[in-house]
Amino acid sequence: MSLRLEVQYATRPEGTPPEAAFRHWAEAALNDPGKETGLVIRVVDELESQNLNQEYRGRDGPTNVLSFPFEPPPGMPADAVGYHLGDLVICAPIVAREAEEQGKTLAAHWAHMVVHGVLHLQGMDHQTADQADEMEAREAEILERLGFGDPYDE
Repeated sequence: MSLRLEVQYATRPEGTPPEAAFRHWAEAALNDPGKETGLVIRVVDELESQNLNQEYRGRDGPTNVLSFPFEPPPGMPADAVGYHLGDLVICAPIVAREAEEQGKTLAAHWAHMVVHGVLHLQGMDHQTADQADEMEAREAEILERLGFGDPYDE
């Protein structure tokens, strides 16, 4: 496995996973786990999440996870900088609140946010019903392999 992972903790409330957990979950979601891959995961508070959500998605308010696929600078070939998948920004207070509201363990919801974000960085989306069905099925499959339940099972 060649995942070059950088975890940035802008905040680290109790229950925030260690880097090893983030690595395990991200590796499980990679389409080609043997390929050299770079990924940044940044754990933030609600203010930073809200600011990024407003700036990049035009939406007011914090959100659980934002994914930013890597785009090489103009004029630079993508392979000149190696294979950087992109960045995930995960809002710790939102993840904790959602886990409690949904009756999930904190670890299960953190794992879901990482898997969900990594799938987005690899091109999956949920804009249409078909896309959502495909992405949710893939998430459930990965999370089951990781020992967690289906995140969409009510």
